[in-house]
Amino acid sequence: MRIATTFSLALIATLLAGCFGNDQAEIREWMEQTRKETPVRVEKINPPKEYTPFQYASQGSADPFDPVKLADLLKRLADKNSKGKRPDFDRRREVLEAYALDSMKMVGVMEKNKQIYALISADQTLHQVHVGNYLGQNFGKIVKITETEVTLKELAQDAAGDWVERDATLQLQEGGK
Repeated sequence: MRIATTFSLALIATLLAGCFGNDQAEIREWMEQTRKETPVRVEKINPPKEYTPFQYASQGSADPFDPVKLADLLKRLADKNSKGKRPDFDRRREVLEAYALDSMKMVGVMEKNKQIYALISADQTLHQVHVGNYLGQNFGKIVKITETEVTLKELAQDAAGDWVERDATLQLQEGGK
C-alpha cells in the first residue's frame, strides 16, 4: 500500500510539472512574439539651449562689493529701523512671553489692592497679570483689562523689516473650554 501511495504521488508530481512547464513555454513564446510585433518609439529630445557667457565689464561701473557703499547702506537701514516704534530688547522677558497668544486662555478677573488682575492659563498653570505686563511672543503689552477681555498692543515686524504696532485681545473663555 505504501508503494502504491508513493507511486501515485510521483505520478501526480510528474503530471503537474508537465502542466506548469508547458504554460511557461507558451508564456515565453507569447512574450517573444509581442516584443517582435510591438514598434519601438523613441521621442526626439530637444537640443540643449546654447550657453552665452556674461561678460562683466568693471570699467566705468560701480563696484557692488565696495565696503564704503555697504557700510553706508547698513547705516541707512539702521537709521530707518531706529525711527518709530521698536521693542526693548534689553528688558527682562516675562514668563508669559514664552507662549504664543493663541495657546493662552483668559479664565477670570480679580481685584486685589484696588488693582485689576486677569487670570491667564498657560501650560496648565494659572498666572495673574495686570496692565503693563507682557504676553505672547510678539512683545504684547497689556493696555486694558475688562471683565471679558485683555487688550494688548503688540509689536511685530512687517515684510520690510519695520516694526508695526497692532492690537490683539485675549477673550474670556466661558465654561471649561
